[in-house]
Amino acid sequence: MLKATGAVGIAAAATTTVSAAPASAAGAAFAHPGLLHTGTDLARMAAKVKAGAQPYTAGYARLTANRHAQSGWTANPQATVVRGGTGQNYTILYNDIHAAYQNALRHHAGGDSAHADTAVAILNAWSAKLTGLAGNADRFLAAGLYGYQFANAAELVRDHPDFELDRFQEMLSTVFAPLSDSFLAEHNGAVITNYWTNWDLTAVACVLATGIFCDDKAQVARTVDYFKHGEGLGSIKHAIPVVRDDGLAEWLEAGRDQGHALLGVGLMGTVCEMAWNQGIDLYGYDDSRFLKGAQYVAKWCLGGDVPFTANTRAKGAVNGWSGAETVTEAAVVDPGMQRPIWAMISNHYTKRRGVSASYVTRIAAKASPEGGGGDYGPNSGGYDQLGFGTLAFTRDKVTDSVASRGPVASGGGSGSGAAGPSSSSSASASASVSPVSGGDDLAATGSDSFVGWTAAAGVSAIAGGLLFLRRRGASRGAE
Repeated sequence: MLKATGAVGIAAAATTTVSAAPASAAGAAFAHPGLLHTGTDLARMAAKVKAGAQPYTAGYARLTANRHAQSGWTANPQATVVRGGTGQNYTILYNDIHAAYQNALRHHAGGDSAHADTAVAILNAWSAKLTGLAGNADRFLAAGLYGYQFANAAELVRDHPDFELDRFQEMLSTVFAPLSDSFLAEHNGAVITNYWTNWDLTAVACVLATGIFCDDKAQVARTVDYFKHGEGLGSIKHAIPVVRDDGLAEWLEAGRDQGHALLGVGLMGTVCEMAWNQGIDLYGYDDSRFLKGAQYVAKWCLGGDVPFTANTRAKGAVNGWSGAETVTEAAVVDPGMQRPIWAMISNHYTKRRGVSASYVTRIAAKASPEGGGGDYGPNSGGYDQLGFGTLAFTRDKVTDSVASRGPVASGGGSGSGAAGPSSSSSASASASVSPVSGGDDLAATGSDSFVGWTAAAGVSAIAGGLLFLRRRGASRGAE
């Protein structure tokens, strides 16, 4: 039996429960470091690596072997970054961001100050030069993805004496966050369901990360509200529209293709982790709906049979061209496709909260030790997650009494030495839409940038209509 919720129904109780947690962080300011990694996390990594403990050392070896994690990396900042259309140069940006993040993480885990200095030099170079993002609709992807990643790299060195914190905050607040905020409010002039789930989630990740990094409580509150109640396909009840009695919840983009579904799970996990580190429990929201969706995607990616409820989403521009696309089944998967997203999710639910996450645990073990940007192919899809979850998120299981308290934001400084040591799917999609007048900006999907990511099997288009879900039998339910 299934429960259709979100776009067409009301959330209903399901089988997995976790203890409730505070709805918001206390205090006048956000905890720093406090995006993907807290001071406690960084200290744990350093201590475990120093002690030669596994699997931390395997994760650290994966980091040190990456070409981006070398202290000789030199930044190549641009005044304008273009993604989509002509003159694209965004590969320069994401390579430099991953070099900054990896050097900063390597410094915290290994203690060599040369890596912190390299990260700071990269970040300072970009904040001194970058003034804008351009391109077709894919510019919103650039803002979202690279905004949240930039903030996370900078958070690791925010107290370094040479880091230009104010200037970097200004860059995030004027170049990245406004585009992401605009997308969540207006969706590039499109109808609300025109853009798939991951578009919204990149924007949510950017606005949330920027809000925390810049200590903007209003910005953080907006993203938390959108995550819970937003009208776009990235809010949790639209991204995961059907909750089933078997403990799985259907992930909307499983009907698109495997690569974008993995991207969406990784982005939602990133949002949940950053919020958790500020005392906001999105992981457990709506009876741990995200866990059920992650379990579904993990089982599917492991080659398991999963249910899928047919759905149709409206497409087009507001007061402009229109159409619709219907998805009838989950896409074909490549069990060998990997993204470094699972260690973070698995460790939260099984170690912090002490609940079962069987499929997530299995796929995390299969992906271990997780790498990062540069380890998953040369194109942009291989740089959508910061990665290195085996090193960063492996943790000991907490006691029941600790788990019941929920998230606690860790305070304290984040100084540069604070935590140092002492695939292929078949495509069958068609579009019943009119061309965009004056260009293809609205129709751009970004999918061409994801190597090996193709349209989902079983996708067809119909004219007109609004997003709806049709009930299907549960004969293909979870084992």
